[in-house]
Amino acid sequence: MIPVNVEITPLPGIGTRQDFMIRAGRRVGVITYRDGRFELILSKASDPDSCAASIPLSPEEANTLAGLLGAPQLVAHLREEHRDITGITTRQLPVTTFANHTLGETALRTRTGASIVAVVRSGNAHPSPGPDFIFENGDLAVVVGTADGLDAAAEILHGG
Repeated sequence: MIPVNVEITPLPGIGTRQDFMIRAGRRVGVITYRDGRFELILSKASDPDSCAASIPLSPEEANTLAGLLGAPQLVAHLREEHRDITGITTRQLPVTTFANHTLGETALRTRTGASIVAVVRSGNAHPSPGPDFIFENGDLAVVVGTADGLDAAAEILHGG
């Protein structure tokens, strides 16, 4: 994996701007406001210092986008790790029913035989969460198990 140089620019009284140059010659980034709001920004193709588009995001929308961007990489890595183990699969599952509850309250391993090996929140992986880990809205659970176990886990995490 090639490292990407993220530039962080303080915006006095506003927050911070974090962005990086993509291969197409544009800058993509996020402005994080002091009040908790976010703004996704994209520079003009002709001038990387000029903004072509900005999309305001609520904290929940930013968390969801971060999960969408970060979780597939984690799941791909785990799939690669388990590719030689017959019958074991890795899946990312949204946690809706158990938001604001602990992992232990799901009794997921006991009920399904599947295990949550990480939780992706705001693009950050929380590996090996313990039973006292508290889920939040927008979390994606990275679950390992059999196909039947993963189907049951999806039902529990999404439907109760």
